[in-house]
Amino acid sequence: EYYGSKWNQIFKSITTDNGSEFADLSDLEQVSKTLVYYAHPYASCDKGSVERPNGLIRRYIPKGDRMDKYSVEDIAKIEVWYNSLPRKILNYKTPEEYFDTELDRIYRRR
Repeated sequence: EYYGSKWNQIFKSITTDNGSEFADLSDLEQVSKTLVYYAHPYASCDKGSVERPNGLIRRYIPKGDRMDKYSVEDIAKIEVWYNSLPRKILNYKTPEEYFDTELDRIYRRR
């Protein structure tokens, strides 16, 4: 709803693992026409774009830790840190910078 009719231009696909927290994505796929790809369980080669971020986040939240142990503020700080890291694949822009550039491009089209 936040991005309105531009949603499927902004989010063409979502790649995730098979965790229960992503079970409702099939509903999103039907409503928004955004493709959802579920990686095969225990096949980390299937989901490099998922595993690498998980590894970075594990610097702050060790595997096996309960999420309810962390406040919303804790998670927000990790999110800001993660989205502020420049990426080679984005020509050394941060995800936030790249996303803003793409939003500008999409919304300029009429």
